[in-house]
Amino acid sequence: MGFSFLTQELAMDLGTANTVIFQNDQIVLDEPSIVAIDNNTGKAIALGQKAKLMQERENPGIKTVRPMRDGVIADFNAAEMMIRGFIKQVNSKRRSLFTPNIKMVIGIPSGSTEVEIRAVRDSSEHAGGREVYLIYEPMASALGIGLDVEAPKGNMVVDIGGGTTEIAVISLGGIVVQDSIKVAGDVFTSDIQQYLRQQHNIRVGQITAEEIKIAIGAVIPDLDGEEPEPYQITGPNIMTALPIHATITYQEIAHCLDKSVTRIEAGILHVLEQTPPELFSDIVKNGIHLAGGGSLLRGLAKRLSEKVNIPFHVAEDPLRAVARGTCMALKNTDNYTFLMR
Repeated sequence: MGFSFLTQELAMDLGTANTVIFQNDQIVLDEPSIVAIDNNTGKAIALGQKAKLMQERENPGIKTVRPMRDGVIADFNAAEMMIRGFIKQVNSKRRSLFTPNIKMVIGIPSGSTEVEIRAVRDSSEHAGGREVYLIYEPMASALGIGLDVEAPKGNMVVDIGGGTTEIAVISLGGIVVQDSIKVAGDVFTSDIQQYLRQQHNIRVGQITAEEIKIAIGAVIPDLDGEEPEPYQITGPNIMTALPIHATITYQEIAHCLDKSVTRIEAGILHVLEQTPPELFSDIVKNGIHLAGGGSLLRGLAKRLSEKVNIPFHVAEDPLRAVARGTCMALKNTDNYTFLMR
């Protein structure tokens, strides 16, 4: 017989870029999804932010691994180490003689295959999860944004994460139409690296490209309101390997991200084409909701609104919408029929 005081409830957004864990309605962990592994022993020597500081700076004895690719587990062992390590961090503040039974709700991409779903479930169970529930990320986003997912009306969510962009129409507690496209934050970062190589002959790492994206990332060349200051970077010249300096403007970033954002637009239009007319009219009336870190790109809501002719709304704290949604699902595991065991 189980004891309730020995059950620990955790809601986890196991993201490509970041992992967020909620416990008792509070964020207890928000760390990059990276593990640093000792090549000799195969053991994890750092997780999260500490491992990120080592990324692209490691020596031959250490490798940094991002276990999640395109929203799903790409490295099973590293994922298990990461989940186990993060749970241990959460439990380090808790004093107990007994190892708690862990009840977890984890967000997964809506386009996940059976094999990918099993990988998440198995990793979570090996890391100590006794009761593991899975929820599709667009559904978790909708809950986290504050939408009534069980109402007989259409809600549309576009969640631009690190590895995938999840687009879904939700009604009556189910996903009516969905698309999961592998164009998201990682692709934007790669676009910036490629642009700097081609246009400025400068080589930059993922970390610098990510910093540029956060500082001056935009998708339209004319921003209303505050325009970000040009960003200064230093790196090796591709031809000579000598250090060179470059100044990058947000207009350049808007230009280099254009193709990737166009693919997201096509995905949104593809989902709208398949949406039943009654739900379509609800979406036109209520607008489309943006979540995920990618929705923080300057001018994105404006560009999409003009393209689709439907208003787009950026969620409050979009980075944690999925995590908040998994937290709400955790409280209602008996009532929400869309949760998967």
